[in-house]
Amino acid sequence: MTIQEAARRSGLSAHTLRYYERIGLIHSVGRNSSGHRDYAEEDLRWLEFLTRLRTTGMPIAEMCRYAELRRRGPHTADERRELLESHRERVSSRIAQLTQDLKVLDYKIDNYREGRQS
Repeated sequence: MTIQEAARRSGLSAHTLRYYERIGLIHSVGRNSSGHRDYAEEDLRWLEFLTRLRTTGMPIAEMCRYAELRRRGPHTADERRELLESHRERVSSRIAQLTQDLKVLDYKIDNYREGRQS
């Protein structure tokens, strides 16, 4: 599929896809007979995973590290798992903090609804 189709289906812009390719997050995408990028379904699955990493706050440098380890093969599985476990801990901590923040907001909203303005 073309870069425009991959952008539409992934929710990322064509500019972002080119950037991800340039910094090594996406392996060299196949080319069609005209020399244009030709994305495969596997590329879209990888983009979905990258989007989830980014949405959960993983820094680009860590994403690049993960992508590099993935390219190096199965013998890097433990290192990739450790990287994801570390990221999961950060995400979990952030969720806990956001849950506490939400409780404070709910408390304040309830006060306003009940006519207490504190």
